[in-house]
Amino acid sequence: MCLHLYTTYPRLIPQFTESSSKKFLKAAARGLLGLPIGGAFLNAFGAIVLGAPIGIKYWAATTYWSLLMSLFTIVPAACVFGASKVNWQAVLSHSIYCGSTDAVDYMISAPAHGAVIGAWLGAWPMPLDWERPWQEWPISVTYGSVAGHLIGMAISLALIVAHKRRGRAKAD
Repeated sequence: MCLHLYTTYPRLIPQFTESSSKKFLKAAARGLLGLPIGGAFLNAFGAIVLGAPIGIKYWAATTYWSLLMSLFTIVPAACVFGASKVNWQAVLSHSIYCGSTDAVDYMISAPAHGAVIGAWLGAWPMPLDWERPWQEWPISVTYGSVAGHLIGMAISLALIVAHKRRGRAKAD
């Protein structure tokens, strides 16, 4: 997770914000506010509503998992888009893959969707009665979300390359 923070976001924020240092600091502050306030709270609430265990024993695990999911889903969009309702709707919808003209949309939406789908797929083995240590909350969900995020990053790269090739073909 720390490697992801140190490698992806310092390159993502300056690339898609204006060159002014004020803009960079503003985008970084939006991301820092989006992590605990918007993302972690919503992810923890969603996990509890969908069946995550409740109690003091599981509070720390749920908090850590919700912070991780917030880092994968909410923070990149908050850094780049801020509070733009139109951009958030575009990123959260799946229609972005069909008609998007911007590489930023692919870079933010595909990894976020991959993390959510990966967490959902990672939750499948939890109710099975195998009594294995990796079935505890949130181990399999965390592995699923990390794998989904990585697959989403690969998909976003493939979409960007395909989009650029399509743009060159139209220009010729």
